[in-house]
Amino acid sequence: MLLIRRFEERASQLYGMGYIAGFCHLYIGQEAVVVGIQSVLKPQDTVITAYRDHGHMLACDMDPKGVMAELTGRSGGYSRGKGGSMHMFSREKNFFGGHGIVGAQIPIGTGLAFAHKYKEDKGVCIASMGDGASNQGQVYESYNMAALWKLPVVYVIENNHYGMGTSVERSSAGPNYYGRGQGWGIPGEKVDGMILEEVREAAQRATDHARSGKGPYILEFDTYRYRGHSMSDPAKYRSKEEVEEVKVHRDPIDHFKAYMIKTLKITEDQIKAIDDEVKATVLEAVEFSKASPEPDPSELYTDVLKDEISIQ
Repeated sequence: MLLIRRFEERASQLYGMGYIAGFCHLYIGQEAVVVGIQSVLKPQDTVITAYRDHGHMLACDMDPKGVMAELTGRSGGYSRGKGGSMHMFSREKNFFGGHGIVGAQIPIGTGLAFAHKYKEDKGVCIASMGDGASNQGQVYESYNMAALWKLPVVYVIENNHYGMGTSVERSSAGPNYYGRGQGWGIPGEKVDGMILEEVREAAQRATDHARSGKGPYILEFDTYRYRGHSMSDPAKYRSKEEVEEVKVHRDPIDHFKAYMIKTLKITEDQIKAIDDEVKATVLEAVEFSKASPEPDPSELYTDVLKDEISIQ
């Protein structure tokens, strides 16, 4: 969680300095969700999400240097500087993106689950979306197919209370996203997404269910993003007092820090040493990105389908 927080704090600074261009959707505040889920996954499991994806990449152990280089549009990035914030991918880590189209990752994630069942590899797909995306029709088509074929997929709804600048109260008829699979017999539950231990326990229940052959599961995490929808969003649709209230009373890192000190007997000095190590890792990523060259103009024509294919 600390790596995600420090990495994105530095990404925010680089955006302000002009090193990062285009869209940049920060995950700050939601760290416990992705870390808790990742902690129970097995090597063959797959993950797919939308554009608020930096935390997902770091949690599945993608190299911070490659992520930062991609954010800054450098050739050392995961998409060789051509994808940017929303389009990163790692087949090695079973992370299938990073998608810029709202909700489009859910049918793809359902397909990944189909592949797990077809190959009989006991894998589970984690398909994540926001509360805004969960109102889309393609999500319910995916629920139907996943339930019909008992696919090993966990649909994760990261309810941060705002779909872009619209609150869930104004955009959604019925607040219980976790219960929307009832018509297909898909179990679901709502979990405090700011408490790492609760996220981990719920993720274990959900993946156990999917992996056992019982079909899909829906997890709704009550979480919160501290920043606007993207770096260009001043977030005037909510008060500073609301944001501050969450930071003071529900911050996931502060909560887990207190848990480590009280329950795991970790000392303040040990926590500071971890923070120093994380800051050094992030600084190394920044220096790597600055040293990496911009993509060569010839790269405009690579990774693009241009050859004629004869169809017989």
